[in-house]
This record gives sequence, C-alpha cells and structure tokens, in this order.
Amino acid sequence: MSVHYKKVPPEGGWGLLVGIGMAAMFTVSLGSLPSFGLMFGDFLTALGEETSAIALITSCFFSALSFAGLFTNTLMKKTSCRTVGLLGAGLYVAGSFLTVFVTSTNELLVSFSIFQGAGFGLMIPVSYTTFNAYFVEKRVVMMSVSQTLIGLGTMFYPIFIQKTMEAYGFRGCMAVLAAVNSHTLVAMLVMHPVEWHMKKVELEAEEIQITEKPIVVTPADSMVHDAKLLRIKETNRSRRASSIPGLGNWSGPVVVSDSTERDKKPSTKWQVLVDFLDLTLLKDPIYVNIVLGISFALYSDLAFFTLQPMYLFMIGFTKPDVSLIIAIGAGADLLSRVFLAISSTCLNIKARYVYLAGALFTIMARFAFLFVYDFHGMAIITAIMGFLRTWIHVPLPLVFSEHLPQKRFPSGYGLFMFLQGNITFAVGPIVGYIRDVTGSYSISFHCLTLFMALCVIPWLFEIVYYWLKARALKNAVPKAAAVDIRLESMD
Repeated sequence: MSVHYKKVPPEGGWGLLVGIGMAAMFTVSLGSLPSFGLMFGDFLTALGEETSAIALITSCFFSALSFAGLFTNTLMKKTSCRTVGLLGAGLYVAGSFLTVFVTSTNELLVSFSIFQGAGFGLMIPVSYTTFNAYFVEKRVVMMSVSQTLIGLGTMFYPIFIQKTMEAYGFRGCMAVLAAVNSHTLVAMLVMHPVEWHMKKVELEAEEIQITEKPIVVTPADSMVHDAKLLRIKETNRSRRASSIPGLGNWSGPVVVSDSTERDKKPSTKWQVLVDFLDLTLLKDPIYVNIVLGISFALYSDLAFFTLQPMYLFMIGFTKPDVSLIIAIGAGADLLSRVFLAISSTCLNIKARYVYLAGALFTIMARFAFLFVYDFHGMAIITAIMGFLRTWIHVPLPLVFSEHLPQKRFPSGYGLFMFLQGNITFAVGPIVGYIRDVTGSYSISFHCLTLFMALCVIPWLFEIVYYWLKARALKNAVPKAAAVDIRLESMD
C-alpha cells in the first residue's frame, strides 16, 4: 500500500527567523516616523523651515512608499520575493547613509522621502507575503509575538534617539541610525521561499479520497461579489480571516480566475493598465470605501504624531520630557497589542469593526489633547492615543484580507498603497500650509481630526446601509415564499 504525502508550511523552524526579521524591519522603519521631530526638528528650524517642511517630507515619504508598493506585485512575478525585499532594504540603507550628509530640505527630501520611502514600500508586502506563507495554524501566535517585538522596539526608539543626539550630535546620531537601519538587509536575507522549508505530512484517508475525486463547481459557487471569479469552498469555514486571530488566514476559499473571456480579446494599452493596477477592484464600492477611509485615517494618525513633538516644544516641554512622552505612548501601544492578542482568543470581532472603534475613540481623545498642558496630563492622554493607535495599525492587513480573496490580496493591497500615497501627497502639504499661515497648531490638529472623521462617517453609513438592506431582504424572503405557496395551492 503506497503512502501519500503532502507538503505543508513549517509552522516554525526557519519561520521563526522570518517573524523576527519582519519585526526588526518594522521596528527600525516605523520607529523613526513618530520621532521625526526629535531627529530633524532643530535641523529644519535652523534652515528656517519647520511645519511645512515636515508635512512635505512625510507626504513625499508615503507617496514614494505607495509607488514602490504598486510595483511590488509585478516585480514578484519577474523575480523572487526575497530579491524584491533585498532591493527595498538596499534603497532604505542607502537613504539612511545619505541622510548623514544632508544640508538642505531638498536633500532630506531625496534621502529620507524617496530612498527610504521606496525601500520601505518594497519591504512591507515582501514581509507580509513571506510570513503568511510560513504560518497557517500558528499564524495568530506568531503575529502576536512579532507585534509585541515591534512594540518593544518602538517604545525605546525615541529615548534611544534622544540619548544618541545628546552624545553625538545630529550627524553622529544619523550615522548611528544608518548603522541600525542596515539590519533591514539581514531581515530581508532571512525571507527564504517557503518551498525551501516545507514539511512532509502523511495524508489521512479522507484527504486521499478527496484528492482522487474530481472537483465540481456548482452554479451557486460561481458568484463571488461583483468580480468574475469562482470560489470552491472548503468545509472548514472557521479558518477564514474574519477576525483579529485570523490575520491573513485565507485558507478557506480557493480562488480560480475566470479569464477565458479576457484571453479572447486583444490586449489594449488600457487593458494592460487595468491588469497592471487591477483597477477592476475600483468597481467594488466597499473596497473603495475601505481604501479611502484607511488612507485618511493613516494620514491623520501619522501626521498627528509627527507634529506632536514640535507642538510640545512650542508649549514649553524639554527634549527629555518630549522623548519620555513619546516613549509612554509607544509603551501604551505595546500594551494594546498584547490586549488585542489576548482578547482575540475569546472574542470574534471583525477587524474592520476594531479599526472603526479605534478611529472613533481617537477623535474623542484628540479633542481632550488640546486642553492638556502639564506633563502628567500630556503623558496620560498620549498613552490613551497610543493605546488606540494599535487599533488603527495592527488590523489594517486584516481589513483587506477579510474582504478580498487570497489571489487578489497582493494587487488589492498594492493598489491601496498607491492610492493612499497619492492621497497623502495631495493633502499632506495642506495641513503644513494652514499651520504656517495661521500660526496655530490647534487648527492643524483639528484638520487632522477631520481627516480621521472621513474614515468613521462613511464607514458608519455603509454599515447602516447594508444592515438595513440585509434586514429588508430577510423580511422579503418569507413574503416571497408565502406567495409561492399560495400560487401552488391555486394550481
């Protein structure tokens, strides 16, 4: 009797290094964003540029990130995922070393925004894709561990920057950070293809019978949302990514593209563009609402925490106080990650609802922030906003994986990064311009709160609309059945 085997992800082994590499990459890349004011505040002030320059540089950073993310899916088809990651790490490290020698805003724009932004944009999809390939059953646990490591790193990052700045000055601090950022090369080197480390597992009798039977796709299974796709559903629906525990867990549906109609038509330039960007996703109103909402919320969040150190300096806080407040916010972020990991084991809440709650409560916290001027009050309100910040960042990939089939996640996430970067590039300088014209940080913060509301309000409208629609449909079904019964009785 022959023995049948199947290859499965290792659920550990080399995957542990992949998780550590992903955590290291995100720590050094994300850690610099909330500490931007600490790093470059004095440098930009000496140049006579402050808020407007920060807004422009951060906007260009995310624009470069989005363009790089857009090309990641295409690059992965032409070369290995690991090679794309190494390319991104190379750009990020090159930008870090160029930052040591900057003397103007334009040079900082090139080194930080373009090189580091594009490098980060290439590394993000590579890290997520590789991590998801290595873990299925243990994905929740390993993602929680990785997020905890990221939280620990970002908590100590501002204190590290402040101490390094005091010891070595601006140029010396940039040189040390460039050396630290070089660890992204190691992080991308460990992103081995999962095929190198797959495990052989003996098939069970039921699985052998299933593999010997032909797959039948029924007409009922052929309708998936508004796209021309086919979904062959597995019996174990509980493994689908429907909540925080199932981060990126797409093992439920197997998606087969129905491309016969497209193959019969000659490819036009417009069709090539549509295929490259997967613009058919824009026909989905829910996807568009998700993209716009998250784009506005992310811009609001990142711009707020970038401007916060400059605001604290203005109202009289010292550099040690500011670095400690930022560290407290990062510590609350870490606690929130642990809270999400623990609560997700007993609560099955959709990631999008978690994201919506985080955005809504953040709006409330920001109104209180503007009425606090002492150190302890500022530390408390920053801790609250840091705790809520996790709810905006951690569930982000899940929001897309809940809505998109597995095969369309890379293109869907890449299109999101492209649109998000362009939105940030368009609206970013506006807030800086308002700050320079009015001379008020409060007005700028209110504008950023309004952008956060552009996520909350449309999402609430969508949820209410589809809830009412589903309720009306549910009430209509019994009525239609009753009519059918009457017609049959008349016959």
